[in-house]
Amino acid sequence: MPLDLPPEQTGAAAWYGPDLAGRDDWLMPLGEAELAEIEAATAPLVDRDADIATITARDFPLPSLGPKLRVRVRDEVLNGRGFLLMRGMPVERWSIREAATAFFGLGAHIGGARSQNAKGHLLGHVKDLGLEARDPNVRIYQTNARQTFHTDSCDIVGLLCLKTARSGGLSALVSAMTIFNEMRRRRPDLLKLLLEPIATDRRGEVAEGEKPYFEIPVFNWHEGYLSAVYQRQYIDSAQRFPDAPRLTPAHVEALDLFDSLANDPRLHMFMEFKPGDIQLVHNHTLLHDRTEFVDWPEPERRRHLLRLWLAPWDARPLPAVFAQRYGSVTVGARGGIPARGNKLTAPLQAG
Repeated sequence: MPLDLPPEQTGAAAWYGPDLAGRDDWLMPLGEAELAEIEAATAPLVDRDADIATITARDFPLPSLGPKLRVRVRDEVLNGRGFLLMRGMPVERWSIREAATAFFGLGAHIGGARSQNAKGHLLGHVKDLGLEARDPNVRIYQTNARQTFHTDSCDIVGLLCLKTARSGGLSALVSAMTIFNEMRRRRPDLLKLLLEPIATDRRGEVAEGEKPYFEIPVFNWHEGYLSAVYQRQYIDSAQRFPDAPRLTPAHVEALDLFDSLANDPRLHMFMEFKPGDIQLVHNHTLLHDRTEFVDWPEPERRRHLLRLWLAPWDARPLPAVFAQRYGSVTVGARGGIPARGNKLTAPLQAG
């Protein structure tokens, strides 16, 4: 075994899907008292038509749920298995403004919201907009295509399910730490290539003065933490830029092995969202995916999730190279996509 590779990862984040799929310790059902706190915090903000994008934890008091949520996020998402599913938000009887306000307010107890596109949207809408997934400037969450396993440009990604598809659209998670361990055991020569910079397409979301791609290794070892950055389609599409470093046959073999491991049912797990579910995922230790889906013909029934990109104040240190994607590596103030001078907003409709 090469001595210059990071050590095997042995923490709680290095899990195998079948071991977790039959458990429910990653589930956090919301009780009546907790829901009452959420609704009590939401109502006055909705009544005065508050600017959702400016909501802070102080604006959204959660006397008992707030501390409990922060502890579980710290212990289970940031330092544990890497994900948590909250269940029971009453979205069926809420307006879109109520749902967005409640979700944003909960997120404010975890970290600062980061822009998800160049328009400055702090609240994202994961919905099929009828766009073509093969277009290199389209982001795949705006289609009904499978996303494939990937990470987002933030520390924690949060999803609130409002509506589910007619069929498909399952959420899938896999441990990047387990993929690392498997590659380290099987093909350390290929793993070593993924610890070197690799070009990844920004898909048109380019800040002034930046290249249309960033160059960050898939695996990054920094101050005792292993962190992953990955989106295979965007790695492949970065090859459209003449000045992007070329993928060698060995790189392709390494990426193919990574993908085969992520797609191995012995590693990943699926979960089926219900309306009112909130999923929180640690982007540095897990990859997430969504299966292809068939939607309902009626517009009001179509699959719809709200998304937050969050920068918690107790997150791990990241290497300087992450600034290419995160803008900064300052804990609590990193991640997201530059808003190009646009005002930060929390839109209530997709687009």
